[in-house]
Amino acid sequence: MPSTTTYAPSARTTPTRLRERVSYDRDAVHAALDEAVLCHVAFVVDGAPVVLPQLHARVGETLYLHGSTGARAMRQAQTDGIDVCVTVTHLDGLVLARSAFHHSANYRCVVVHGRAHLVTDPAEKDEALRHLVDAVVPGRSDHVRGPSRRELAATAVLRLDLVDVSYKHREGPPGDDEDDLGSPWWAGVLPLRTVTGEPVPAPDLVPGVEVPEHVRGWARG
Repeated sequence: MPSTTTYAPSARTTPTRLRERVSYDRDAVHAALDEAVLCHVAFVVDGAPVVLPQLHARVGETLYLHGSTGARAMRQAQTDGIDVCVTVTHLDGLVLARSAFHHSANYRCVVVHGRAHLVTDPAEKDEALRHLVDAVVPGRSDHVRGPSRRELAATAVLRLDLVDVSYKHREGPPGDDEDDLGSPWWAGVLPLRTVTGEPVPAPDLVPGVEVPEHVRGWARG
């Protein structure tokens, strides 16, 4: 019986090096996917690799990817889907070592392999688009006009099941060689985080419309 707390390793998700950094923990995967605003989607078109940033939303064990109906990946997926590799990466800190060789980064990364399919069911597409809007700013879909028929026709959504999934991360201080520990150079970690600025209203905003709390209170992680 498959584990409910971890994903099953596969040939595509088993690393060839630094295996101690890899995990298949389901909660860690979900948290990293949900925190990321953008993912990068890799696929092959006419024999050449392509990597594009896309909006995404996780709903249970399904990842939805947003795009234009005219995009190459969406056109290629129309018949029987498209093989993709989806990644999200959070850079948590710069690891500054005493030696150039041991410089690194603290990060969290999810990689998902699989065959993505176009969402054709209108109800599923509508629900997926609501999740995609809310994935950018939680609660946003209740404060905007929904898509028109023309907008729906121009928008495509891919569905990718979370099956071949891995989570890779690094945390902690530099791993300097023992011989370098007495050297005079500074070593440590420079933490990084995403912060928000003051919301900037559209120049043609209706007078009196205030910044809603779901915008002002936006946060990640």
